[in-house]
Amino acid sequence: MAMIPFKQKYDLEKRKRKSEKMMKEYPNKYPLIVEKADNGDIPQIKRRFMVPGDMTIAKLVAVIRSRINLTAEKAIFLFVDNVLPPSGTTISEIYSQKKDEDGFLYCVYSGENTFGF
Repeated sequence: MAMIPFKQKYDLEKRKRKSEKMMKEYPNKYPLIVEKADNGDIPQIKRRFMVPGDMTIAKLVAVIRSRINLTAEKAIFLFVDNVLPPSGTTISEIYSQKKDEDGFLYCVYSGENTFGF
């Protein structure tokens, strides 16, 4: 069963309150919403994350891979605002450019077989 997208599940004011609360609890971290793309057969994971600003996209992808137990032949791609950010970009850089008006940075992940299996 597909999860309801976070923005559809909660109105703007409730999302703002959630991000503000998360940032108060974890002042040195950034609030992210990580959702699975509609296509693909990879599992859904917990969608709210608080991550340090110096974490790179590559590290975030590694965290997602470990949470969904992907096999080696399966690639995972992480998109922010429909763009695949460079793997060395830090969360703080992307957050400052792409955060939503509700205070969250929205990311979408998708998987693909890398060896054609």
